[in-house]
Amino acid sequence: MKLNRSIIISLVLLIIVAALYRIIPSRPLGFAPHIAMALFGGAMLKDRKWAFALPIFSMFLSDALYEVLYRNGLSDISGFYEGQITNYILFMGLTLIGFMIRKVNVINVAAASLAAPTVYFLVSNFLVWISGGGFNRPKTFGGLIHCYTDALPFYTGSLAATAVFSLVLFGGYYFVSKQSKASLA
Repeated sequence: MKLNRSIIISLVLLIIVAALYRIIPSRPLGFAPHIAMALFGGAMLKDRKWAFALPIFSMFLSDALYEVLYRNGLSDISGFYEGQITNYILFMGLTLIGFMIRKVNVINVAAASLAAPTVYFLVSNFLVWISGGGFNRPKTFGGLIHCYTDALPFYTGSLAATAVFSLVLFGGYYFVSKQSKASLA
């Protein structure tokens, strides 16, 4: 996908809408579009800087909004937290999974939509466990399993969100590009 003005405007709108969606109160745990955005950016954007920027800009914007809400007593969730940079780095890694989608088709997108949240779940929760975050589970194999168990609601929400938002992003792109080609013919 070559970046022209309308695509840049679309990406900026996507970043803003995803950031606003992420701060909706009472949304299901882990149900956010950012993993799908990382996959889409990695698979579809030829300019790698934009591919990495797509989910990171949106996450940073929503984190800033969370922080404003938190400081004004409107949210229990603080926007900026210890380990946040690690989370951003993990999302950059998820963009690399998008780069591995050589041919964009249903099977490849579905496989990446399963792999990315699984990798994120395994790595992020290992880091939470090893750093003593979360519920500060003991540094034993049982403690690690307990940490993963604690995070299962986020994982299931993340799997569902990645499937839904990948369908929206990749399917929407396919539909719009088909329509564009048909109108040019």
